[in-house]
Amino acid sequence: MNAPAARPYQICTNCIMDTSDSGITFDARGWCDYCNNYHANILPHWHPDERGERELAPVIEQIKRHGRGRDHDCLIGISGGVDSSYLTYLAKAKLGLRPLLFHVDAGWNSQQAVNNIEKLVDGLGVDLHTEVVDWQEMRDLQLAFFKAGVPHLDTPQDHAFFAGLYNFAAKHGFKYILTGANYSTECVREPLEWHYHASDLKQLLDIHRRFGTRPLKTFPLADIAKFKIYYRFVKGVRVVKPLNHFRYIKEEAMQELVDKFGWQKYAHKHYESRFTRFYEGYWLPRKFGYDKRRAHFSSLILTGQLARAEALERIARPAYDPETVAQDFEYIATKLGITVPELQALLEGPNHTFRDYRNAMGFMELGTRVLRAFGVQRAIIR
Repeated sequence: MNAPAARPYQICTNCIMDTSDSGITFDARGWCDYCNNYHANILPHWHPDERGERELAPVIEQIKRHGRGRDHDCLIGISGGVDSSYLTYLAKAKLGLRPLLFHVDAGWNSQQAVNNIEKLVDGLGVDLHTEVVDWQEMRDLQLAFFKAGVPHLDTPQDHAFFAGLYNFAAKHGFKYILTGANYSTECVREPLEWHYHASDLKQLLDIHRRFGTRPLKTFPLADIAKFKIYYRFVKGVRVVKPLNHFRYIKEEAMQELVDKFGWQKYAHKHYESRFTRFYEGYWLPRKFGYDKRRAHFSSLILTGQLARAEALERIARPAYDPETVAQDFEYIATKLGITVPELQALLEGPNHTFRDYRNAMGFMELGTRVLRAFGVQRAIIR
């Protein structure tokens, strides 16, 4: 395994983020900057209670007014995971909205994801639109990222999700996109060296130009300027994060979904995708020394949903068992159209970062600074 950093190892004394994040800093107590940022910049402004519901109420009324005379008043991107699933339940059953569910099938759905979406559609009586990505284009782009040797192998899938959702919203006149993003499970964001911006179209196209073999004729694409500027200020598409305004406890939410809809649980955050399970649970720790569970568990520690001792015990164990890893290794290779030895060679090949390819990082850093200045972006992104 390649060492992720040359500095002496250190782990936060409050959460479990450590020096596998090369930019992490610690104070005299041994607390990391994520923990200090949470208490200074997130917690004082986050109200998952009656106050938060009151703050959200005028926005919900705006959404309903916008939707008068339309079949749907908002759009929800759904993956089958807990955040988007619970958001759907909240929007329809508790807020009285009429969402259209939007799902992008990038070819990697697990059985649990398909089941969970179907259960919510049937149980809530909501409509679903599914956009199926051309598999040959998806496969070619996914394989290009493997060949590029970068950690962010989920970018092709994530970009298809976001671009497909925003493009659909703008095309069909949706003014409100509801997202499952939340502080409760995501107040500690993964550092960019682990998971670079999926919205950086400049990087996606550069990697595909170098390592791809077929044109992306139908693949959903949208650059950061289109996301953040054109769609927001010209097309009037607004993103709303309802989960930040309600008490949202991950285990309770999953159990409520199980009880009400027959929803199926999965092992870890984002494991509703078979590819993401393999990439986050095996490829990233094995090749780069990055374990995204550190950020996920640290968020739960800070929000009182997981004891640090239990998080340390869980992070010490592999994300999933060797037999399943072997099965998924063969499955991923076969689906990508390469042999297991070829995939193994990519695993053992040289490591690169997003900085080794063309990128829009400068523009994104500027945008992040502006959002932080206005109090819109409170979590650390670096």
